[in-house]
Amino acid sequence: MDKVECVVVGAGVVGLAVAAELARAGREVVVLEQHDCIGSETSSRNSEVIHAGIYYPQGSRKADLCVLGKQLLYQHCEQFDVPFKRVGKVIVAADNTQIDTVKGYITKAAANRVPDLRWVSASEMAELEPEVECSGGVLSPSTGIIDSHAYMLSLQGELERCGGMIAFQTRVQKVKSRGTSAEQIVQVTTSDFELQADWFINCAGLHAPELAAGTPNAPAPFYAKGHYYAYSGRQPFSRLVYPVAQSGGLGVHVTLDLAGQIKFGPDVRWIEQLDYSFDESYFDDFVAAIRHYYPALDEQRLHPSYTGIRPKIAPPDSGFQDFRIEGPTIHGVPGWINLLGIESPGLTASLAIAREVSSQVH
Repeated sequence: MDKVECVVVGAGVVGLAVAAELARAGREVVVLEQHDCIGSETSSRNSEVIHAGIYYPQGSRKADLCVLGKQLLYQHCEQFDVPFKRVGKVIVAADNTQIDTVKGYITKAAANRVPDLRWVSASEMAELEPEVECSGGVLSPSTGIIDSHAYMLSLQGELERCGGMIAFQTRVQKVKSRGTSAEQIVQVTTSDFELQADWFINCAGLHAPELAAGTPNAPAPFYAKGHYYAYSGRQPFSRLVYPVAQSGGLGVHVTLDLAGQIKFGPDVRWIEQLDYSFDESYFDDFVAAIRHYYPALDEQRLHPSYTGIRPKIAPPDSGFQDFRIEGPTIHGVPGWINLLGIESPGLTASLAIAREVSSQVH
């Protein structure tokens, strides 16, 4: 049976970042990916936003890793020529009842070491984004957008440059940890072969809770599906436009891509099983959500684009759920690290998450 130092499960953006970081540190790394390409689930079905670190409680992993990750990600993009743009973002108060909530984002962001947010009056918003109707809002100049596929390709390139590899179409079927913290062995059984590893790192996204079942206190999976609609014709916005955050997500917002095209989404629809089909039966709700801040919306210009699924680890209305990055010091199983509930801002935080995992391995 072959043996490697580190097995990473999942070639999404976080798995690739973790694997590349470990390989750069001189570790022998094999990534196991059940699909035939990188980033084929959550990592290719999101808004491609580089988040500033606004919404998360002070001291939470989401807050700390997002803020550090944003800095590392912008540096990475410049170093590896990954397309990105600091387009900025406005979070709008649709009416006077939301002003205190939106102004509270400034305080929350400052506590997370994001001091560049500022209040924008309704009149200034009319100058910045003439199509937005609101009672005011917050401007976040450090929010950006990224070509997520180019980013993942850069991580794959770094992994392979440092001697790591990805085994595609390889599904993990069983994981078993043996030994002690001083001399640990993790045995990984896949659809095609078996491996032994010093470290098993579970970055399986939507499937991470299932793989974590071999460790104590593994959570059950929950799935929050989101729909995205493309918007054809003249583009009315120059920045990302967000409403007040809602339970389960950040609300149906405006996202720009690097070509200047916009899309709206995602909504939040809790589902029992993984299903990427596009359900247009909620179209009227989608339109109503957009018209809270963009009443001039021409719904005829909305076209179904794609769906994504957030890898939740708690049921609806359960409140804030932080990232869970759990190694032997938490669950007691030698050589095993689980990354659980890595939803937004997982892309932004990916390089910071990779550093934390690497520090646990070292």
